[in-house]
Amino acid sequence: MSRIVYVNSDYLPEEEAKISIFDRGFLMADGVYEVTSVLGGKLIDFDGHVARLNRSLGELDMAIPLSRDELLAIHRELVAKNDLVDGMIYLQITRGAPGDRDFVFPDPETCTPTVVMFTQSKPGLADSPAARAGISVISIPDLRWQRRDIKTVQLLYPSMGKMLAKAAGADDAWLVEDGLVTEGTSNNAYIVRANRIITRELSNHILHGITRAAVLRFAAEAQMEVEERAFTIAEAQAADEAFITSASAFVMPVVRIDGTALGDGTPGPVARRLREIYLEESRKAAI
Repeated sequence: MSRIVYVNSDYLPEEEAKISIFDRGFLMADGVYEVTSVLGGKLIDFDGHVARLNRSLGELDMAIPLSRDELLAIHRELVAKNDLVDGMIYLQITRGAPGDRDFVFPDPETCTPTVVMFTQSKPGLADSPAARAGISVISIPDLRWQRRDIKTVQLLYPSMGKMLAKAAGADDAWLVEDGLVTEGTSNNAYIVRANRIITRELSNHILHGITRAAVLRFAAEAQMEVEERAFTIAEAQAADEAFITSASAFVMPVVRIDGTALGDGTPGPVARRLREIYLEESRKAAI
């Protein structure tokens, strides 16, 4: 059965979904997005994603076309229409289709935003073999623009980074700027030294991860020590553990960095425990 997707107020089979060739998301990457995980048919960290979505729209001076409750209703309808148990819902909002190509923003009074949403089924999303074995990362230069705190659809370089990692036989890449790790291609990066969790502080240099915020809150509640600062690849290679967080990976242990194994090359206790806590607490709070 074809997926049912959402396009500008309509639910329709994916093969019938269309947007204008003049949509600024297509022509200019002039849009933002969010990905919300679904476990057991319920939405994880939904309100955090909506809050970040509205912030991203505001930073780009784009209209907020739907309220929190309207977005929730659409998410739930897509879950129901697609019988989604475990997986993700992708949401994208662009500045719209003004009818021609122009670098200047169109008049918001005459050009309405484009809103599209679709589901991705991932059975057993929370029971990932990679989480049990850990993943490997390589380091690459961070060549992205300077407003990484806005979750835009400008994902060409992160995509190139993932391809560089694949070519090197690794699972992902960590981005490095001025000698310091910013984040992963689609995730926030962490190391653990002497039971202290270290991750880069929030700024325009990294995405303000929703899973990051939840994990750090749970870590503090579990009396784990957290230090927010940047770190080098060399420091990461000498760490006891490392991990990443994202909406779809949750907490994912990193066991190898640029070919160097961390510890005994298996996921460490801090990352394993944080994943357990995050999944347990997130399931309780899911809506």
